[in-house]
Amino acid sequence: MALVGRLFAWTLRVGVAVIAALAVFLGVFAFTTIKLPATPFEITLKHGSSLRSVARQIEASGLPVNSIAFEALARVLGKGRAVKAGDYELLASLSPLDLLEKVTQGDTTQSDVTFIEGQTFAQMRKLLAGNPGVRHDSLAMSDADILKQIGAEESSPEGLFFPNTYMFASGMSDLSILKRAYRTMQVNLAEAWARRSPDLPYSSAYEALTMASIVEKETAKAEERPRIAGVFIKRLQVGMRLQTDPTVVYGLGANYDGRLHKRDLTTDTPYNTYTRLGLPPTPIAMPGMAAIDAALKPDKTDALYFVAKGDGSHQFSKSLEEHNRAVNQYQR
Repeated sequence: MALVGRLFAWTLRVGVAVIAALAVFLGVFAFTTIKLPATPFEITLKHGSSLRSVARQIEASGLPVNSIAFEALARVLGKGRAVKAGDYELLASLSPLDLLEKVTQGDTTQSDVTFIEGQTFAQMRKLLAGNPGVRHDSLAMSDADILKQIGAEESSPEGLFFPNTYMFASGMSDLSILKRAYRTMQVNLAEAWARRSPDLPYSSAYEALTMASIVEKETAKAEERPRIAGVFIKRLQVGMRLQTDPTVVYGLGANYDGRLHKRDLTTDTPYNTYTRLGLPPTPIAMPGMAAIDAALKPDKTDALYFVAKGDGSHQFSKSLEEHNRAVNQYQR
């Protein structure tokens, strides 16, 4: 028994000594200065990586940090699950402890993508596909698959995303970015719908979004949007076709050759507002907040027609006779 007791005591002392040695090693390691191979120095930590994988990515980047020691340091300090993915820019030498603090706080360099008013969803997808900071999870997905992944109940993605510049850590999924843009549009549209003018001919906020997309494509002049929306509202109220070229262009899709022909205006599609009454079945582009506000707070106007003047503005007319004179003046 005495031998067993001595063996236990010896094992305990060795264990304590080993733990103490490891503690000293980690303490020294934690505060040792890491010399950067270059200044600035960038490292990328991939989304979904385990702590062990993160430590190996840091070492593999060329930074002189022992991955086993870094992993151990993170675990001892209880930060094994706190590491955040993204691009990190190191501007000066630092210690492993400083580095651990940086990657657990998510002090990343940011990438961004800008969705512009008037863009179609196809253009948005192309923009995301060409962004090097994005993880391209949706490339092989259909539009319907994307809508399902982001939790959207609509059948078409057109117009559902709010135009803005979205900042994100490099390596973020394109689906996450689209989900943010979708939710932003839902919030902004709901708020605008709640403060809408009375007696508008919309059965839902979605119909207002469709109108806003038409207004967005008809003019780039912010001051004209409420008046153009007012013209379209009046047409709906009197049972007149909207007769707006941007919806026809959208309906033509890949068949649009850059010019609208007479045959295009008479060929029926769900988006041909020369042949069909009412709004098209979906938005035709991504409207901005100004166009949404115009669609929900349009000007009261007697005008039923407008024509482009060639300088970006429009001439508005109350009657077809006035409109024809304006067309002769500005278009012919």
